[in-house]
Amino acid sequence: MFQSIAVVGATGAVGTIILRLLEERNFPFQQIKFLATPRSAGKSIAFAGQQYKVEALTPEAFDGVELAICSTPDEAAAEFVPWAVERGCTVVDESGYWRMNPEVVLVVPEVNPEALQRHNGIIASPNCSTTQLVVALKPLHEAARVKRVVVSTYQATSGAGLPGCRDLEEGTRAHLEKKNYKYETFKHPIAFNVIPQIGSEKQQGYTSEEMKMVYETRKILGDETIQVCPTCVRVPVTNCHSESILVETERKLTVAEAKRLWDAVQIAELLLASRAEV
Repeated sequence: MFQSIAVVGATGAVGTIILRLLEERNFPFQQIKFLATPRSAGKSIAFAGQQYKVEALTPEAFDGVELAICSTPDEAAAEFVPWAVERGCTVVDESGYWRMNPEVVLVVPEVNPEALQRHNGIIASPNCSTTQLVVALKPLHEAARVKRVVVSTYQATSGAGLPGCRDLEEGTRAHLEKKNYKYETFKHPIAFNVIPQIGSEKQQGYTSEEMKMVYETRKILGDETIQVCPTCVRVPVTNCHSESILVETERKLTVAEAKRLWDAVQIAELLLASRAEV
């Protein structure tokens, strides 16, 4: 049981999901507070049948807080995470700022939970597409060692936050009504379209979103030799990302063996879940 926890960025797209999951899972705590940048501070937020006022994100806001679960832009995380750690708070950070810091663990609970034992106060969460990828790769890597991955992602507008979802909804309405719409998030119309670029341009024609998958996959699986060739595409749906993955392993795996490995993981997770409920 935590005495005090904080949710940072609770008014954003990911923040609303964090609140829902905390409530659904009856997460154990005595006190909770909601923190945000000055733009959102002062707003009222509903949680577990009560109304809370969103507090300003300041160093003093983390006094007495044991655990902070955070979803903010990178620049905000760069500033406030050290404030929290200095005050003895453990931070679970969803932003991209701390992921590749060599002193920070990058964790997917279903893949590398042992990394939590060596955290230094910051537990980074990987990019959404990397998470899907490494969950599928982990049993294959343990059984036959993954050498090369060719992955194509088809990512919903929710990955661009609330403004991205707004672009899809309003852009679609404008298209159907034959009106103009000024997109605030995407460089090209997303309504009735796909955009084969997510993030900024990086080395050798890859984008920042694609390079995240390269570096984060290697860090989470603990193998810098894995070759990853990603293509990330934004698609006109609000929620649910999907991926097509081609995997080359050091030892030959049959399709039947790969399915058995994935089935074994699913069975193990069901057993753990049933024990937790008991």
